[in-house]
Amino acid sequence: MTLRSAVVGAGVVSERHLSGLEKNPRTDLVAICDRDKERAREKALDYGIKAYYDTTTLFEDEDLDWVHVCTPVATHVPIAVEAIEAGVPVLIEKPVAETVDEVEELAAAAEAAAVTVSVVHNHVFDPVIRKLRERIDRGDLGEMRGIDLQYTGSTPPDTPNRGSWAFDLLGGEFEEGLPHPLYLGLRIGGYPDDRARVSSHTALCGEYEQAFGYDGAQVGYVTDDGVLCNVTMLSGTIPIRILYVHGTETSFAADIVSQTLVEFDRDYKGSPTGRMLNNVDQAVDRFTGTVANAVSVLRRSRDDSWDVATDLDSLYHQLDREAEALLTGGEPAVPIEEARWTIALMESIRESSEPRDEASATEALQD
Repeated sequence: MTLRSAVVGAGVVSERHLSGLEKNPRTDLVAICDRDKERAREKALDYGIKAYYDTTTLFEDEDLDWVHVCTPVATHVPIAVEAIEAGVPVLIEKPVAETVDEVEELAAAAEAAAVTVSVVHNHVFDPVIRKLRERIDRGDLGEMRGIDLQYTGSTPPDTPNRGSWAFDLLGGEFEEGLPHPLYLGLRIGGYPDDRARVSSHTALCGEYEQAFGYDGAQVGYVTDDGVLCNVTMLSGTIPIRILYVHGTETSFAADIVSQTLVEFDRDYKGSPTGRMLNNVDQAVDRFTGTVANAVSVLRRSRDDSWDVATDLDSLYHQLDREAEALLTGGEPAVPIEEARWTIALMESIRESSEPRDEASATEALQD
């Protein structure tokens, strides 16, 4: 059995979903839906599928097993709820919604209809994060004490990426990308013990023609298990994205850019020899990771099978996990609770920001 699948939204991100659904042996891509008829027709021709121009007709005419919502964030919940009421499981692009209240509405609709809903949090399926998770799960870390995620080089607020709709967000395009580091921190470190105790700070360093509230953010919280979690996100810098995980037995640094995992398993600060070993151990881990990555890339260049693709491509990996869960009755790869906390942290960031009005933005540019 395969899942008869459709994609709603023919914009930038939809191409990855369309290609993944076309390649996945668990799915049968049958339709694309977009209010822009030209874009919908173009995608339909590319993939040999049917074009629709409104979701009502899509859900009435097609017997669907799965729909992917790849539209601007303000439309996510209305479209997803419509799909849920039609009995169609939904995968929603991040950010799942603009507010926690909207996530609650979505979760309530899914529970009432007994329909599965999941969200694209693809970077928790990056090869290095999967490897990190394996090491943690087998007990190598010991008791987790804290995580620190440095996530820099994000898209500035005024840079077109997903579409002009992102400029309506308080943090613009920068805000649209915040779910990635936030859900990584939540998945590895855990959820906050109390939303009221989440600490958020923002900064606005750039000058933009349009008024934005922030282009840098930091979030800190403590989990129920006493894990201290910090996530720092910056735009307009060189991309450095490293997740440090500290435990009682060892510590890890998962380099998301290079997809390498470095382990710190001894006290390096005690002597000159220790400092030397620190460099040697890191160099060995990075070299080993680089070789493994090169082998994976070479393997993919010679083998275009779905199994190989899902090993390297985090979105394809999630799509496969989600499809398998739907077919077997398993739990979705991304729980709605993780999506809820991601939006709660984003709300905390917005609340800590002081939005500028248009006059202030113009004055700053003139100065």
